[in-house]
Amino acid sequence: MIVEALKLEDISPEQIGSDEPLFGDGLGLDSIDALEIGVMLRKRYGIKIATVTAEVKAHFANIRSLARFIASQRENVK
Repeated sequence: MIVEALKLEDISPEQIGSDEPLFGDGLGLDSIDALEIGVMLRKRYGIKIATVTAEVKAHFANIRSLARFIASQRENVK
């Protein structure tokens, strides 16, 4: 979904390790990319992120932490 949402044409989903950092030295995403991921989460899962906190940044650290965040938010909705 990240590859699709961010239109990362030179990267396939298989090339992104689940523990690889998404920002900085890892995949190299930036704050605009983070906003796009937030929009994707809202559209696809109904997850709204009101403010960016240290906890939210930790959820966006890598694919594994983002997947856990999505799962926890979906459980809270049920």
